[in-house]
Amino acid sequence: MEKPIVTALLAYGMSGKLFHAPFVHANQGFDFKGVLEHNSKKVHADYPEVKSYDSLQEILDDPQIELVIVNTPSNTHVDYSRKALMAGKDILVEKPFAPTVKEAQEIFDLGRKLGRKVMVYQNRRFSSDFAVTRDTIKNGILGDIIEVHLRYDRYRAEIGPKVFKETPLPAAGIVYDLAAHLLDQTICIFGKPLAYRKITGVYRKNSLVDDYGHIHLSYPNQVNVFITTSLLVADPQPGIIIHGTKGSFVKAFCDKQEEQLMACMKPGDIGFGEEDPGKEGRLTLMNDAGEKTVSWVPSIKGKYMDLFESVYQTIRNGKEFPVQNSEILTQIEILESKADI
Repeated sequence: MEKPIVTALLAYGMSGKLFHAPFVHANQGFDFKGVLEHNSKKVHADYPEVKSYDSLQEILDDPQIELVIVNTPSNTHVDYSRKALMAGKDILVEKPFAPTVKEAQEIFDLGRKLGRKVMVYQNRRFSSDFAVTRDTIKNGILGDIIEVHLRYDRYRAEIGPKVFKETPLPAAGIVYDLAAHLLDQTICIFGKPLAYRKITGVYRKNSLVDDYGHIHLSYPNQVNVFITTSLLVADPQPGIIIHGTKGSFVKAFCDKQEEQLMACMKPGDIGFGEEDPGKEGRLTLMNDAGEKTVSWVPSIKGKYMDLFESVYQTIRNGKEFPVQNSEILTQIEILESKADI
């Protein structure tokens, strides 16, 4: 393996602690050098050898750092991405990449101008439930796809403590926060839609941002995708429902990686990324005689680590990053579009 990529995170909250640090630390292609921590210094409890920087400028001025992971509040992504690129760093930016298409394009253009890599962190492409969804759609077992329903349900009636998610700042609200995952998965499978319609709502007491969102995307051959996310669903519904001319597939969102990381499992541990028994998808097929068969389809192992391996291959070997710029621009176009209601 070539020289490891010297890497720094711009935050060590939940995303840094769970979704980035364990993978950067475990992957031999990375040298996990530092974390930006303005106040409390938490990284040393987990990684004593990692440096805690006091300011963004310290990271940008460190000539050893090659890759900056922008995992800060979403309203800061554009500003921090621009500064990191101008300092000569490659960047991996959490979703939502930017509030607007205009800002996203500016960052992509700046990276291209400066010869730096601009990559967007869409980890749900590397989850076990998405893998089986993609394969079920692509392998033709359901016949022609008629409709796909993707849901992200939670019940959180209280206003959350994260100000950037709960106040009307750029890229705030549930559509930018959670629907962005489902939009990315949809665009990854089906591409850019022919048309779309978005509905948002505010239902929690004292909420200042949307806490409900529904997006209907229309694709060629009469394929319809329905994305729904809400913070007021007391009985969460299956996250994945697919209907085709020959059958149906129903599955809960059940990727284990986040839960395992919260329980202090590491990416290389036995069983990491494997879904629990009983979480298999239900596949119902009809034959030409009208007879029904039901079977259970397990997911393959979820591998967030594959995202970081792609980052390494993009920076060191010039390979195309799997999350393409055009896909992100389509996602943000839909996210920033005016809702019908």
